[in-house]
Amino acid sequence: MLLRDNGRSSGILLAISSLPSNYGIGTLGIESYRFIDFLVTTKQKYWQLLPLVPLGEGNSPYKSPSCYAGEILYIDLDFLITEGLLSPSDIGAFDFPKDVDYEAVRNFKLPIIRKATENFDTDNEDYRIFCRENDYWLEDYATFMAALKAYNTEFLYMLPKKVKERDKKTVEELKRDNADEIRFHKVSQYFFYAQLFELKRYAKQKNIKLIGDIPFYVSPDSADVWANPQNFLLCGDFKPSLVAGVPPDYFSKTGQLWGNPIYDFEYLREHNYDWWIKRLKHYFSVFDVVRIDHFRAFADYYTIPYGSEDAVNGKWEIGVGTDFWNTAQKYIKNMKIIAEDLGAVSPLVEDLVSKTGFPNMKVLQFGFSGDDTNPHLPKNYPNNCVCYTGTHDNDTMLGFYNSCEPYEKEKMDELYPETESMPVPLNFIEGAMKSNAETVIIPMQDWLMSGTEARMNIPGVPKGNWTFRIEKNYIDDNLINRVLKISKR
Repeated sequence: MLLRDNGRSSGILLAISSLPSNYGIGTLGIESYRFIDFLVTTKQKYWQLLPLVPLGEGNSPYKSPSCYAGEILYIDLDFLITEGLLSPSDIGAFDFPKDVDYEAVRNFKLPIIRKATENFDTDNEDYRIFCRENDYWLEDYATFMAALKAYNTEFLYMLPKKVKERDKKTVEELKRDNADEIRFHKVSQYFFYAQLFELKRYAKQKNIKLIGDIPFYVSPDSADVWANPQNFLLCGDFKPSLVAGVPPDYFSKTGQLWGNPIYDFEYLREHNYDWWIKRLKHYFSVFDVVRIDHFRAFADYYTIPYGSEDAVNGKWEIGVGTDFWNTAQKYIKNMKIIAEDLGAVSPLVEDLVSKTGFPNMKVLQFGFSGDDTNPHLPKNYPNNCVCYTGTHDNDTMLGFYNSCEPYEKEKMDELYPETESMPVPLNFIEGAMKSNAETVIIPMQDWLMSGTEARMNIPGVPKGNWTFRIEKNYIDDNLINRVLKISKR
């Protein structure tokens, strides 16, 4: 099930947060449009994004308080000024470092966004339509966020018992007493989605497709768990009985303990996977293509007892497999999905990827260990796959080359020797472009030839991630010619 029907194509992976802006973090504003224009100029077809959901612990988009809401830090203030919801004097003085300082950005932007919501007329017809069409998640999300603030906690299990259990009278009182806070969350979500859909319209006009990213799991401290506890394996106090992660692997000797609650797949199956299908429909209303992070968990998934210190003592369980995807395809036609199947892939995973026909992922950095049959070596790629030099969890290509094992570097130098005209990492990008992969996605850091300082995330490290931003003057003739020349190969 190829992503395109008319030949090979390429795109660039860049988080919204990594774009330049005047306000400390990338936004859905003018720099997003400028990046789309850059993609057009360099004859790319895709912009792959990281999840746009509200950031969670460690500023990670993979542990969000909602799988539907948008991160309001990405709302563009200049657009709100244009719409008359703010004046330039509301912005005030500001000074931010090059990379994202999330605490500073929140302290600066959130009061300004709150003021814009106060200036907004909720009798606006477009807003009313937005609330109606998104009622299946918006009201619960706004109420949940108001509850966390009202009880001064970040954790679902620490809310009062009647709030956790959604006692009707208690929730009605909560809504009445916190009406302004609920209004803030609903209006700010309207701002976010209004700007996002406007950007999507522009991308469509320019024939650029947006690739979204959907985390497989949700946060234990999310509106998703609060509103739908029956979908998860929970204890009586709303703590998970089992949590997600992966066993020891390439990234970590003790595995990765993510802490997300495990789905009650029996319940989901009995209810025709309704919750998951609504989630997919939502993502396909926003994006042209959806990358499903940890896709392998539909085939088999790793469970760890809640309270474990690491991921060593977990076990594999069999997932819902083709039963889910056969059901989903009845409700969502022509799904364009990238199946993230990285890690120690089992026969169950290989079988599911084969049966769905979704293109899976190949990561060039993984190709230089083992023998010549390594599936991540470009010479072994099938047509129906998406090739990356690295993902948001990898070092940059230059950083990887400078720090890899000697035997890896020897193989890299043999297959993709550096030359004066093709320095690291451009020689590896060229190798990806010459492969059989139908689609090639290159992280922007590699096109910029950045080192480890530009790495986006180190799995298992809870702090200091997701901060990279590109310079305001990143687009120049050298970059444009570089991308054009190598993408043609």
